[in-house]
Amino acid sequence: MAGDGTVIVKRIKRGGAHGHHGGAWKVAYADFVTAMMAFFLLLWLINTTTPEQKRGIADYFAAQSISQTSSGSGGVLGGRILGQDGARAGGAMSVSSRNMPPAPADPSRTKKNADRRGGSTEAEGDAAASQAQSDDRLEHTAPSAKDEEFESAAESIRQAMQQEPDIADLSRQVIMDETPEGLRIQLVDQDGRPMFPDGSAEPMPYTRKLLAVIAKVIDRLPNRISISGHTAGSVAENSAPTWELSAARANAAREVITTAGVDNDRIYEVAGKAGSDPLLPEDPGASANRRLSIVLLKEAPPVPLDHKL
Repeated sequence: MAGDGTVIVKRIKRGGAHGHHGGAWKVAYADFVTAMMAFFLLLWLINTTTPEQKRGIADYFAAQSISQTSSGSGGVLGGRILGQDGARAGGAMSVSSRNMPPAPADPSRTKKNADRRGGSTEAEGDAAASQAQSDDRLEHTAPSAKDEEFESAAESIRQAMQQEPDIADLSRQVIMDETPEGLRIQLVDQDGRPMFPDGSAEPMPYTRKLLAVIAKVIDRLPNRISISGHTAGSVAENSAPTWELSAARANAAREVITTAGVDNDRIYEVAGKAGSDPLLPEDPGASANRRLSIVLLKEAPPVPLDHKL
C-alpha cells in the first residue's frame, strides 16, 4: 500500500498451471492417425486383392471348412485327430459292388499249377506276378503329376461351391484330403443339416446339387471312382438295416454323379460300410460319422504282359 492510500494489486500469471497434460493430446492424435492409416490400408488391400486371394485368406482363417490334410479342427471334427484311413471296427465287413477285373492270381499258386501241368503256364505265372506287383505299387506310389491334378481338382471344387449360393454354406461339411488310394472327398453330416433324411436313401436337394457340382469337376479327370456310404455307430435310423442303408445311399450318390455327366464305366466301387469305418472313432454316435466318401483313385500305368521287373 502506497503512502497516499493507493492500493497496488500485483497479479502473478502462472504459466505452468496446466503444463502437466500439455503433450497428452499429441499422443492421442498420433494413435488416431495410426488407426486411420491402418484402416485405409486395409481398404486398399481389399480393393486390390483378387477373389482368389480373398478366398485363400478366408480359407486360412477358417481352415476347418475344407481340409487338405489328414487331421482336422473345429467344425465337424471338433479338434479331434483323424487318421488317413480312419478306424475300422474289428471283424467289420462292407456291402459293396465293384466294377473291376478279376483279382490277379497268386504267383506261388500259379507256379505250383505250372509244375503240375508242365511249363505251359510259366509265362502266365510271370505275367500274374508282374500284375500283382504293379497292383501293390499302386498303393505306395503317387506320381507328382497326379498330386498336382488332385490339388487342382480340390481347388476347383472349392471355387465351384463358393459360386453356388445354395451350397456355399456347406463348405464346412466337405472334407478333402489325399490318401494312399487317391483324392478323398467326404460329405459329412452336421447336427440339423444331414445329407440324407433319417432312415432314407433319398438325398436332400442341397446334397444333390453338391454332388452335381463335384461331378462336373471330377469329370475332367480320367480316374476311376470309389463311392462308399457310412452311418453312425449308434443310429436311430431303424427303418432300414444300416448295411443296406449305407449301400443304398452310396448307390444314390452314384446315380446323381453319373446323371451329371460322369461315365458309368468309371465307377470302380459302390460300397456300404455302415458304422465300421467311423470318422470319429472316439464318438461312434457322432453325426459326422454319417457321410458319403468319394475317392478319385490313383491309377498305375498299365504294365505289358512281357515286361519283367
